[in-house]
Amino acid sequence: MGADGLIGRGRVAPAVAQEFPALGLLTTVVTARPGRTPPDVRARLADLSDRWRGAQAMALRRQPVAHAHRVFFRHVGIDPDVRRVPQEAAIVRRLVDGGFLPRGMPADALTIATVETGVGVWALDAAAVRGPLAVAPDADGRLVVADADGATVAPLFGDPERPLSRSTRSLLLYAVRVPDVPELFAVEALERCVELLAEV
Repeated sequence: MGADGLIGRGRVAPAVAQEFPALGLLTTVVTARPGRTPPDVRARLADLSDRWRGAQAMALRRQPVAHAHRVFFRHVGIDPDVRRVPQEAAIVRRLVDGGFLPRGMPADALTIATVETGVGVWALDAAAVRGPLAVAPDADGRLVVADADGATVAPLFGDPERPLSRSTRSLLLYAVRVPDVPELFAVEALERCVELLAEV
């Protein structure tokens, strides 16, 4: 999985890569444990709350990164009006809650990175996963993120099935790069998470 903070690439199953050659999975490992949200991150959430209000949320779907995610969702059989793309889901939650409320780390780091870059980021307990990760179809043909043994760790763009715990000491972060979104956006999302988690 690589050295702490080093960005690596997961696998994309050959059949999936043939259909979506620009699809990518980026990963990094960071030494961090779940914990309370530090003051600097709370301040960043408050600033983000001020920048994302109803008008900005309404215009989001027309933005290139959000639009590319919506298009890809439809291509893989996900209705983005039912299951929102990661950035949109975070912003809708902000509107419902009245702000980006602190939820602890790494959740707040993931939220900030997702909202600021448009690319979703998820966290796994690095010690509980045998890498490298891969985007692959499951037994029912649905795309999932799987470990090196082929076991599903999360639905594609969904919450991981293996929750973090108090014993977690190292996080495996991953981001999915969809077609028509430059890889740099996914790299930036992961790097932003690593930077924020260094504050815990």
